[in-house]
Amino acid sequence: MMQDSKLKDHRQIGQELDLFSFHDVAPGAVFWHAKGWTIYKTLVEYIRLNLLKNGYLEISTPALVKSKLFKQSGHWDFYSENMFNFEHEKEMYSLKPMNCPEAALIFSSKKRSYKELPIRFAEFGILHRNELSGVLGGAFRVRQFVIDDAHHFITPDQIQKEIHDLLVWSQKFYKSLGFNPEFFLATRPEKAMGDKKLWDEAEKDLELALKDSKVKYSVKEKDGAFYGPKIDIHIKDSQNRDWQLATIQLDFQIPEKMNLNYIDKDGKQKRPVIVHRAVLGSIERFIGILTEHFQGSFPYWLSPVQISVLPVSEKHNNFANKVNLILDENNIRTELDDSNNTVGSKIRGATLQKVPYMLIIGDKEVTKSAKKVEKSNDIFVSIRTREGKDLGFKNLYEFIQTLKNAN
Repeated sequence: MMQDSKLKDHRQIGQELDLFSFHDVAPGAVFWHAKGWTIYKTLVEYIRLNLLKNGYLEISTPALVKSKLFKQSGHWDFYSENMFNFEHEKEMYSLKPMNCPEAALIFSSKKRSYKELPIRFAEFGILHRNELSGVLGGAFRVRQFVIDDAHHFITPDQIQKEIHDLLVWSQKFYKSLGFNPEFFLATRPEKAMGDKKLWDEAEKDLELALKDSKVKYSVKEKDGAFYGPKIDIHIKDSQNRDWQLATIQLDFQIPEKMNLNYIDKDGKQKRPVIVHRAVLGSIERFIGILTEHFQGSFPYWLSPVQISVLPVSEKHNNFANKVNLILDENNIRTELDDSNNTVGSKIRGATLQKVPYMLIIGDKEVTKSAKKVEKSNDIFVSIRTREGKDLGFKNLYEFIQTLKNAN
């Protein structure tokens, strides 16, 4: 663990690495710069790939809706003070603070058969919550954000498999970033909607799924969402701080409130169950956590610039440009520094920007590659890491393949 005196806040790192910034014209919102947006998009695309593999349908719903939707879903009674609401043409409107009521509308837009279930709707919609200005803090506490949200509409007998699969996926994702996830069962809060019997049933279902998945867990008494119990997944970062990130919520209440139905095999209408799930949680907050956890030295696959190409002098620029194009053709995020600075200065600049690899192009690299010009794959570079490790003189294509195999 790094010495506390050397640790930087994510806002400082964001400024130094040109990732994001915050401005008083939009309190509680992140201004994403190009490099930070690259991290954002990379995380979202990683999640999207897994959505496609697991039968999700990605949807998009309006950010501004009539407040009566949240009154119908039950959110208004429990959450209206945390919403941005206003009147227009004698009608109350709200900026949506969560996606579930609108996902429910899409589910109810046509007749559903039990054969269609589970239906898994994923959404990366912009949400707004009316946080007090005094508690806003960079990306950790915001008013505008996006959740990697999903709502599974399932039959009661599908609960166990659905929860089990989500637990497996969540563990795999967090471990890929070097985190050891911890699990908590959050039970019915004091202020909750719906029949207590349904709550008891939902809590038993979640507890059974945790036990069947052989996951160690603790109980957070009375810490569930107001519409259902949940499994919270926590991680500890490099500074040993505890963060609650992923959540898996089991909901019997909103299907009742929204009058959701499917036709079962006996031809009768039945209520679906909703599983609410997020792996990253707020993407803004998650990137803020990662920024401080890695202190800007993101894993190779997440780094906004993965390789810097550094020609020693102007006479090496043409060859360096060729190397840069090859990296680009291989979908590697690369940056060519063909400035007039010394190579030492270029190395310092790339190191300060936390670029994972630097490819040094000088006389030796150009000369050896020129001798092998008859073979297109014989291009050589010298490689250095951001930690200052010299990886030596390597074939460029072999190095690219090594990176692909590792990621």
